[in-house]
Amino acid sequence: MTDRPEPYEEEYRIALLRERLARGGQAELGVRVERRGGGVLLTGTVPNATRREEILDLARDTLPGLTVRTEVALAGRDAPDHGEELP
Repeated sequence: MTDRPEPYEEEYRIALLRERLARGGQAELGVRVERRGGGVLLTGTVPNATRREEILDLARDTLPGLTVRTEVALAGRDAPDHGEELP
């Protein structure tokens, strides 16, 4: 027997994660949660590495038994070092 949840339970927990990401003081509406094969892929952009780790921890806590992968990027805060050239 495996610890993998039933498909309907997986969908419920994925929806719960989406809800948790969208509410609260640090809502992350730019983070997408996609079901991929036997796991979940998180994509999007967050302001810093700490927030990315918090989101990954939340996903792992909400989705035990599923593989959680992340392709969440960090938003750049540096000023451009040169002007943009337009045609």
